[in-house]
Amino acid sequence: MLTPDQLAGATTDADTKALVKHYLAVLEDRAPGRSVEVRVPPYAAVQVVPGVRHTRGTPPAVIETDAETWLALATGRTTWHQAVDAGSVRASGERTDLSAYLPLETR
Repeated sequence: MLTPDQLAGATTDADTKALVKHYLAVLEDRAPGRSVEVRVPPYAAVQVVPGVRHTRGTPPAVIETDAETWLALATGRTTWHQAVDAGSVRASGERTDLSAYLPLETR
């Protein structure tokens, strides 16, 4: 896993993209499933969390956030509830509370 110091060095768009994809892949490993789509535009999106599988169109459960917030959540610099309360995370549908899976770095 990457440390917060290493994250601070992510100064280019390519670095940010790599980190976002890395932590989304870790989330896929920790929360396998296809019932919730997690989007971090413009970098990537994954489907995670056990439950009803989504196959076509807009998924019934969607989480969307920016790269900075996603990296803060993944590394424990902010909590799920803090990010949601601040409006930095938009979550709709069932099973969209990722607090049980975050932060990813300490697990």
